[in-house]
Amino acid sequence: MKVLVTDPIDDAGLAVLRDAGHEVETGYELEGEELLEAVSAAHGLIVRSGTEVTRSVLETAENLVIVGRAGIGVDNIDIDAATDEGIIVANAPEGNVRAAAEHTVAMTFAAARSIPQAHARLKVGEWAKSDYLGTELNGKTLGVVGLGRVGQEVAKKLDALGMDVVAYDPYISEERAERIGAELADLEACLEQADFLTIHTPLTPETEGLISDAELERFGHGYVINVGRGGIIDEDALAAKVEDGTVAGAALDVFREEPLPEESPLLFVDDIIVTPHLGASTEAAQENVATSTASQVVAALGAEPVANALNAPSIDESAFPRVEPYINIAETAGKIAAQLLDARIKSIEVRYEGEIADEDVEFVTASALKGVFEPLEWQVNAVNAPQIAEDRGVEVTESKSHQTADFQSLISVTVASSDDAITVDGTLFAGDDPRIVRIDDYRVDAIPHGKMVVTRNTDEPGVIGLIGTVMGSHGVNIAGMFNAREAHGGEALTVYNVDGDVPEEAREELERDERIIGVRYITLNGQ
Repeated sequence: MKVLVTDPIDDAGLAVLRDAGHEVETGYELEGEELLEAVSAAHGLIVRSGTEVTRSVLETAENLVIVGRAGIGVDNIDIDAATDEGIIVANAPEGNVRAAAEHTVAMTFAAARSIPQAHARLKVGEWAKSDYLGTELNGKTLGVVGLGRVGQEVAKKLDALGMDVVAYDPYISEERAERIGAELADLEACLEQADFLTIHTPLTPETEGLISDAELERFGHGYVINVGRGGIIDEDALAAKVEDGTVAGAALDVFREEPLPEESPLLFVDDIIVTPHLGASTEAAQENVATSTASQVVAALGAEPVANALNAPSIDESAFPRVEPYINIAETAGKIAAQLLDARIKSIEVRYEGEIADEDVEFVTASALKGVFEPLEWQVNAVNAPQIAEDRGVEVTESKSHQTADFQSLISVTVASSDDAITVDGTLFAGDDPRIVRIDDYRVDAIPHGKMVVTRNTDEPGVIGLIGTVMGSHGVNIAGMFNAREAHGGEALTVYNVDGDVPEEAREELERDERIIGVRYITLNGQ
């Protein structure tokens, strides 16, 4: 079969394709009509970030089986269009882990010892030895925000160099953190304890701007390192804090806007070190991503499972129509349960009752895990969610019962921490109308869509009116609600569908009332 490679990859990747018997065509300058013509005869397509794989490209490629991205990011690939066309999209998330971790360590040393600054001055004839009194890493505390694959590798490397490691990651188990030498803490404690702060969380709506003025003020006189994702750190705030001495220094490899604008304040602060996104720029990393991507293309062309597929359900084709309606409800139940728990998850149980228990539900369970982990991992999907659970030390169990009291089929997702657990039950009405029908012991009938507010309160007159008044005073329109209670005069739970974001001030105002036990704001990203 024919594989088209439109961005340069390491020769080792091309060799994998040829050794498997495939014809390889390279076209590194293809665009427009030339790209459409070349891809029309291809069975496999390999790209990096330079090729825009648009809907028109995918619709033209009638024979295309897979698009392989030699790297992590797939922003240049229309995954929805690929799914519509039945084309697998796969990336290579593991290939550059070691390279990114090593660059993080290098940037940490560079910041601690002012290596680039001293080098630049010596090159112009200045022997500025007395101007640079460095900081030793041994005995210092490293704060890691995000213990994913790269974060774990960095933690292990710097722990071995004598640093104490404290980490903020709400979705990794304490046991897993301990195995890599890290102590878990909330974000505030992590910032307060750290002498060096390194960022390895994915860029999501929840993490964008996570480290800003208040966080940098709390962090204090230390060093900030970012070889993860741009946009997580407020760059203007960081530049100001380093310039006025609140933060000792910083080293960044990734930026909110790339290439870094010439007017960026980061370029004009001497104690901020910058490199042009070199985290994956090693010979080994480039070879790894090339061979990993090529191997996945070979697998797809041979009708074998694709390890890092981003959009391919692993389920028998004949069973998929029966299971498909439950995929979204499982994912949504997982999202709601995780956001209601708001704690470090140690275990996840997915339970099936009724007719759905007769089906192959492996992909549905993976979709529930996707819902749980989606806010915490970049590009989590039903294919890689089980591996993410394993990497984070989260125990996953699946159970079935052919008996169900009230529904034809029911899916329950339970997420548990060391001290608490939340169960969310979902089902389908009239075949394909999703509903959340129970949260813990409360029977509800909630439409799982958009943005939701879940409140727990004492069951007494005036509380629902209070909640509506506070929401209205903050410009939040309530689109629908459902109230349930344990017993008259006990505790009640209410689910509100709202039309917009709920300000933190509204939640704080509600929780100041002694009748309000808790308020949770849940986002489902339009699902």
